[in-house]
Amino acid sequence: MLAAGLLAAPGVVAAQQQAILGTWKFDLKQDPKKSGPRIVIVRPDSSASYGTQTVRWRIVGDSLALALGGEWVNYRLKLKGKHLTLSGGDLHEPVTFQLVGPPSSRPDSVPVPPDPEAG
Repeated sequence: MLAAGLLAAPGVVAAQQQAILGTWKFDLKQDPKKSGPRIVIVRPDSSASYGTQTVRWRIVGDSLALALGGEWVNYRLKLKGKHLTLSGGDLHEPVTFQLVGPPSSRPDSVPVPPDPEAG
């Protein structure tokens, strides 16, 4: 039984990776004055963009890890329907985004940032 649970884990991660792909919009009902990205684009090439920033992402267990400043920062990830909520990491309180469409392509002139562990 334990082995079956361990074998299912990669499938769960793959499903989460597929589920977070898209264009996400910050829900202004949370706090219209809150600073931070309003639109986040998560792409299958492991890049995510918000504003003028492009970062690398990956799923680690129940967390979304972003490569920020040369290190991975982990955020607890909750997906429910078309809503994605992040908490922890450098966030003081949870932040929720709503899926509004598919991801746009990353411009060829913008590289995917390096993996901090690749060194």
